[in-house]
Amino acid sequence: MTRRPVIAIAGLACETSTFTPSRTDKAAFHPRYGPDAIALYRFLDKNTPLDQAADWHGALIGRALPGGMITREAYETLARELVEQLKAILASTPGGIDGLWFDIHGAMVVEDLDDSEADLLRRVRAVIGPSVIVSASMDLHGNVSRDLVHMLDLITCYRMAPHEDELDTKERACANLVKCLTEENGCRPVKAWVPVPILLPGEQTSTRDEPAKHIYAAVPTVESLPGILDAAIWVGYAWADEPRNRAAVVVTGWDAEAVAAGAERLARLFWAARADFHFVAPTGTLDECLDVAVAASSESKPYFISDSGDNPTAGGSGDVTWGLTQLLKRPEFQEASSTGDSITTVIYASIPGPEAVKVSLEAGIGSVVTVTAGAAVDSLHAGPITLTGVVHAIKHGDKYARTEVVLKVRGKVYVILTELRKPYHKENDFTELNLKPREADIVLVKIGYLEPQLYDMAADWMLAQTPGGVDQDLKRLGHHRIRRPMFPFDTDFDGQPPDLSARMIPMSVEALFGPDE
Repeated sequence: MTRRPVIAIAGLACETSTFTPSRTDKAAFHPRYGPDAIALYRFLDKNTPLDQAADWHGALIGRALPGGMITREAYETLARELVEQLKAILASTPGGIDGLWFDIHGAMVVEDLDDSEADLLRRVRAVIGPSVIVSASMDLHGNVSRDLVHMLDLITCYRMAPHEDELDTKERACANLVKCLTEENGCRPVKAWVPVPILLPGEQTSTRDEPAKHIYAAVPTVESLPGILDAAIWVGYAWADEPRNRAAVVVTGWDAEAVAAGAERLARLFWAARADFHFVAPTGTLDECLDVAVAASSESKPYFISDSGDNPTAGGSGDVTWGLTQLLKRPEFQEASSTGDSITTVIYASIPGPEAVKVSLEAGIGSVVTVTAGAAVDSLHAGPITLTGVVHAIKHGDKYARTEVVLKVRGKVYVILTELRKPYHKENDFTELNLKPREADIVLVKIGYLEPQLYDMAADWMLAQTPGGVDQDLKRLGHHRIRRPMFPFDTDFDGQPPDLSARMIPMSVEALFGPDE
């Protein structure tokens, strides 16, 4: 290619639980268009190597906080806008576009629609045509169907959980695309796909710990082999119920034999370790976790507990009140408790309650209020909770919560109330609310594995297996559409090992034949 390639950017991302009654609307995606979409990625800033290597055009990028299924209306509106933006880019570039970077998660579920990322790409392909090379970046908790791999030319995913390599992965997807367009003269690599019949939650597959640690360490080794461009392993997304939900491996490159062998090597490595996956921390019921936290020595404080079943960054509704209800039932957290005298500060994050926030705002800091919050969306496990306490802090302007309030209940429990649901991942999420998590006795937060800043703050921690839309006990959720057999739902596989041979997927300009699998 003698001119700089022209590349469009588009994508929608939302990690979606099908086991929560909540729904995700268009506003939750915070869609960004044109230059605002490009500004999301610092590796495309002016005068960076990738900026100088190609002309980048933003169509639409939308990212929603994980949650319940996307309404069909929201999806159709966003998909239509994305397609119209692409049409406008094509109209403004006489030579057309050479490539498209498809920035997605891979676990988005739309009402009454399977494999929504493949559906979106199908609509994109109808506009940009078959000749455009498409590169996708994904979360390793996404799902990779055969149809999706076929319509893509390049595909990669994160290699770390927690996802500390998110931007590195997106940059790699763009760099691979530029390489294909410039160094390889627009040639499409071959693609090997291996579906792996394992479906585990992220809390058992963190790359901080074995066996995921050594499995993912093998990815760059395979990628470095001659004839290979990229290698990737997807854990898959455990809290949705579609035929595509499972682990997968995809390797791309120029040497078909090397690509197939690399994919099979990674798939066999994953399968061989299936029985070794375990939770990233000690687990227990919430009461068991609280027993340990209450009895913990000062050296083990702050003691963090994950209220994992309603984790809003895995797809939980965020408004399940069960965890807070159980916490406040404990005698240690009563106003005049003699059993919990050593416990002076407990932080709970969080419960949405727009009316509770409104009442607290009107009363002001220092006022005593009685408010009701939570269970407006998900009341399957507990109803709305009524709290009486002192308004400790108020904060406006958060991207997710809008307005946050801290209520000091029973003299020692600090409950964060939000206008809209929000994850609490960073230390300043707490300190900006006049809370000091490092000095607390117990911090109970709706999350799965602890994100890096929480992990750094915790002197010790446990993962409570609480109910909700992202329940860690997968078998009690009721999957009925995933492919079977599937580990750990099935263990004997009828005495036959799964077929972990590489499926060579036709290039996107070629027809896809044979039954789906």
